[in-house]
Amino acid sequence: MDAGGVASLESRLARLRPLGLAHLPTPLEPLRRLTARLGGPRLWAKREDCTGLGFGGNKLRKLDYVLREALDNGADTLVSGGVVQSNSQRQVAAAAAKLGLACHLAVFHGRVAPPDASYERTGNAALNRLFGAVLHDVPWSGDRSQALCDLADKLSASGRKPYLVPYGVSSPLGAAGYASTVAEIARQAEAAGFAPSAIAHCSGSGATQAGLVLGARACLPETRVVGIDIDAEPARVKADILAYGRGAADLLSLPFADEDVEVVAGHAGPAYGVVHAATTAAIQLCARLEALVLDPVYSGKGMAGLIALIEQRRWSRDDDVVFVHTGGGPAVFAYLGVLGL
Repeated sequence: MDAGGVASLESRLARLRPLGLAHLPTPLEPLRRLTARLGGPRLWAKREDCTGLGFGGNKLRKLDYVLREALDNGADTLVSGGVVQSNSQRQVAAAAAKLGLACHLAVFHGRVAPPDASYERTGNAALNRLFGAVLHDVPWSGDRSQALCDLADKLSASGRKPYLVPYGVSSPLGAAGYASTVAEIARQAEAAGFAPSAIAHCSGSGATQAGLVLGARACLPETRVVGIDIDAEPARVKADILAYGRGAADLLSLPFADEDVEVVAGHAGPAYGVVHAATTAAIQLCARLEALVLDPVYSGKGMAGLIALIEQRRWSRDDDVVFVHTGGGPAVFAYLGVLGL
């Protein structure tokens, strides 16, 4: 651990005045039974599913910073979007309820084929309604941003003061906020007596990995960040990581190296949101060995990719690898049939 780098990163992040929505630091816990089953390396879970608000998840750490900007701008309404079972939408809706803001969500239909009849009503979709969000059905066109901008413009014309939370809470500011995860990992790993060889996670909209890469360069320069593509769009994912990472580095006046960005392809299955056999196996294995609930769209695919890399002997038995559990547990209930439950 670079103690000076950790302190510097924490000081720079404090200047952005995070709101404190997330319960931090999140736990870092050993996965001893999973490690034994796979024959090493030593695995650890960074429990970003334990950030608290609205069933938690990694987006809340980003929202701590992004929504400070919203409040500073006098917003009375949050606008965001995603697919029906979007974990990001659920966390935006929960944050809006906590802050007393209205919430309007553009819900994309057509990107993911519903796996069963309950997909549209249960899981994250049900929680969005419970948190009081207003849902706007939008056909998926491949453009992640236009429908959100259109919705924000419509609300603005009606007299609201909307703040647009980008798809996945992915922006330079969101990436900067997510760098705080590595500062926590660095301190927790040192207290536990190890130095992580790698930090692995699922990578989709880009800002989570951008923040991890930026934070690792500052705090854990010997630790490799390994992103598992879950969008089946590795080139797009990497391009977004680079853009957000460079922007976050500018915000924090820290170095960002393009060569630190690694996106591993081949573990997303046939398409985003489509569960394949390796994902199901990873979800079942982690649940039965560690009581760790992974979701079928993000963290389950990330773990499937990590297991594949372990089986390819990327790391030795003496290495320590941290898996960032980004959350998403409520989505499991929308995939019960596919998961054989």
